[in-house]
Amino acid sequence: MTLVLVHGVPETAAVWDPLRAALSRQDVRALALPGFGCPRPDGFTSTKEEYVAWLAGELESMADDEIDLVGHDWGGGLVVRLVSTRPGLVRSWASDAAGLGHPDFEWHDLARAWQTPEAGEAFFEQLLAVPVEQQAKAYESFGVPHAHSLRMASAVDQVMADSILALYRSAVHVAEEWSPAFADIPVPGLVVAPSDDRFLTRDLAQASAARAGAAVAELPGLGHWWMLQDPAAGAARLEAFWASVS
Repeated sequence: MTLVLVHGVPETAAVWDPLRAALSRQDVRALALPGFGCPRPDGFTSTKEEYVAWLAGELESMADDEIDLVGHDWGGGLVVRLVSTRPGLVRSWASDAAGLGHPDFEWHDLARAWQTPEAGEAFFEQLLAVPVEQQAKAYESFGVPHAHSLRMASAVDQVMADSILALYRSAVHVAEEWSPAFADIPVPGLVVAPSDDRFLTRDLAQASAARAGAAVAELPGLGHWWMLQDPAAGAARLEAFWASVS
């Protein structure tokens, strides 16, 4: 059995380190999205469907294992699409971005800026010109501990910026494109719902869980980066879910 963790934006697989340390299981793989702290394969253009295909390929390479799949932010969005189209690849799934599979999903203001030609490029040009210590303060404003904020900020480079812009621009109509298939998922699922997430609303998370037939794990007082704010709480909710699947 293998636990597969998929990070989001703008992050690397290191975002999972505190949660991994809090888990009792050792069968854990944290995948690195192409372009996020690692190179992009030749010809890879970082669209949402390419990332879903990449994730499917990673899971297919573990075909001899039963897989518990967990995604955060865009990683959670990829989980939504993967279990909508290839549920047989996993034993169970969990996502804090199930709202991407709901017809009422709407992008937040920052996403809309990244989706806008020239505005998105200008955003990252200005960001990369700012000292890492100053960049880190933005993450801290969302509750990310200082050390992790510095680590996240220092990982952002031009390759990641280009990948983010391409990903978001491929997903302008994600709700219209992905929501029809995200219903009655035939493998056990868990929607993680932090109460203070400023990007992905709790109400939409609950509505998405209902459509998919998934359970809901409330995380009171935690925000978008719940796995960094209180990894023990996140680990406890996930382990209780996996125990119910066994």
